[in-house]
Amino acid sequence: MVQSDAAAAVMATRRITQETFDAVVRENTEEFDMEESEALKEAIEQFESQGVDLSYIVKAVPKVCSEENTEDQTHKVLQALESLKAAVASSSASVLEDLRVFTQQCSLGFAQRYLAAQKEAYPTILACCQRAAGEKEALSVALAALSALTDGQPDLLDVEGREFLIGALTAHQTDAALSCVCFRVVRHCCLKHENNRQGLVKSGVLPLLTASITRHIEHPEVVREACVALRVMTFDDDVRVPFGHAHEHAKMIALEHNGLKVIVEAAKAHPENTAVLSELCATLSRLAVRNEFCQDIVDLGGLTFMITLLADSLDRQELVKQVLSALKAIAGNDDVKDSIVNGGGAELIVMAMNRHMANAQVCEQGCAALCVLALRKPNNCKVIMECGGALAALQAMKTHPAEVSVQVKPSVRCLACISRCVYSKRLTLHLRFMHKPIELQEQEFL
Repeated sequence: MVQSDAAAAVMATRRITQETFDAVVRENTEEFDMEESEALKEAIEQFESQGVDLSYIVKAVPKVCSEENTEDQTHKVLQALESLKAAVASSSASVLEDLRVFTQQCSLGFAQRYLAAQKEAYPTILACCQRAAGEKEALSVALAALSALTDGQPDLLDVEGREFLIGALTAHQTDAALSCVCFRVVRHCCLKHENNRQGLVKSGVLPLLTASITRHIEHPEVVREACVALRVMTFDDDVRVPFGHAHEHAKMIALEHNGLKVIVEAAKAHPENTAVLSELCATLSRLAVRNEFCQDIVDLGGLTFMITLLADSLDRQELVKQVLSALKAIAGNDDVKDSIVNGGGAELIVMAMNRHMANAQVCEQGCAALCVLALRKPNNCKVIMECGGALAALQAMKTHPAEVSVQVKPSVRCLACISRCVYSKRLTLHLRFMHKPIELQEQEFL
């Protein structure tokens, strides 16, 4: 059994080149007289049956490049890249249009971006960015192409690219549109790439991000993109690096660059923008890594704002999820726990869970928030019991029996904290009846 599982794992990681895939498609059409669509479908099924990973493969039939040369067939993204390279080499006026076409092709999917990167697209796009440094329109188009290319491919960024990004952000701080595109490139290059994060932080990207939020606070898209880029700096998602600097980056943002105040003020400036508020709350969650930071958020008016926001936005599911996550994060401070409960936070959390009981993520965040509020706080446990928190957690477990994220960690811990502080015979009976199949999982986390 172990050997067969290992063999399956090896098969699942098998890879082929784009040329190999295209050759099979061509063979199906030329030797077996299949239609293009049938030949493509047959090739996909053939490789998938062999356990080949096709996520890196453009699953399309190559097209003729020009009427003059019908033998030369390639994919549209490579045609766009070759056209761009020719335009750059000849300093043609069509460079901007070629960049737009290339960006559009890269936006179709990861396979197109990966294929372009394999054909040396990054040096070409970076050269276009450097040439356009003094022209805002051209720079915006080139940066959009760089953003599209690096989406899912952070390894492409090199030292030269990093220096260009910092230079562009510094030189165009007052330009909201250019800053927005730059932040998107930063985000793409830092997701799942610890070395890029550390390199950009050392180069000074954090003050550029926080300052831009303040400077362009009236531009929701800039605030959102800068906030997402800040949050990515606090991720620890690169499996190739044993120890990241996520915690250190969060402390730097909060202490050295006044990040908590910047984000709270930005949230107050966009009370009706769900997308911006969701990102701001998610970022606050990542920054609440120390006891004093949680209290600082309260002192800055962040807690009052979040409680009011939750009360006014119970129907906005994504925003509710992020607010619950933020409340859970700042409740790591025992004094803040009391402030949340005294401000009606426990009741609102239960209301949010009941309103979005069908959503597993809201239930998970709600149970986790109640768990943190109840931890070491008997009086808070009583409040949570009285407002129906325990029953909401039980209902979440009933509603999502297949969701481990709801069944094991947050819900069971929440109920355990409450039951230890407030004895409830009904609650105990519910727990025993519902979770005999996962007793071992409960014992692991209790």
